[in-house]
Amino acid sequence: MYGSYEIPVRVEGEVTITVEEGGDGFVYRREGAGEAVEKLLLAQRRRLLLSPVEPVNLPKTITPLLLVEFSSPVVLEPGAERRIFLKFPVEVGVFVSSGAERELLDIFTLAAQKYTLYGDLGTGSICRYWRSDVYPSLPEVEPLREGVLELRLENTSPAWAEVGRAVFSAYGMKIHHSGSIASMRGRMRILGESSAETHFYDSPLLEGMLKAPELFPAGRRSGKYTMGAGL
Repeated sequence: MYGSYEIPVRVEGEVTITVEEGGDGFVYRREGAGEAVEKLLLAQRRRLLLSPVEPVNLPKTITPLLLVEFSSPVVLEPGAERRIFLKFPVEVGVFVSSGAERELLDIFTLAAQKYTLYGDLGTGSICRYWRSDVYPSLPEVEPLREGVLELRLENTSPAWAEVGRAVFSAYGMKIHHSGSIASMRGRMRILGESSAETHFYDSPLLEGMLKAPELFPAGRRSGKYTMGAGL
């Protein structure tokens, strides 16, 4: 489903998207997963872009943080560096595009929308929550529900480290996609028994993947996140 389409267009699947001529412009419709959306698009003929976006927009922007809980903890010896694969929830952005210019028209998701608190009640942070199995190699995914996160774990502490979750900032996310898979590549640098730093690489997981538009560009905000309330 991901890709660029000439308007008018009809894209069918679990979610069906159509853009048809109507009046002085076009009518955009999205149907599926128990939801129907219709918008009048008053613009000249352009293209429709469907792309994964940072998974922290729905049902509204509550937090820029994503917490992925591992189904099984990972234990690393001091100085060890290992690569694992996780899954993350996917949100799909619908853009009207003309050359390099893009305007966000709609966002939808088929993934469960849950939130949790990282840290204590007084000083903790609200995070979008996702639970994932841990995979030694690239897993298969349901493209409109989940993407693949390659995570490099590096234990820089002098002690063994047990990791059962990771928290990421949307301001650092670099999503790439092919027609059927969304992906990110990240790193978790373990600093101590209960602290770590996470960030993302701006490179595709697989050759030929395209970079997704960023709704949370880093700008003056750091794309790194420091976990200080436990791993």
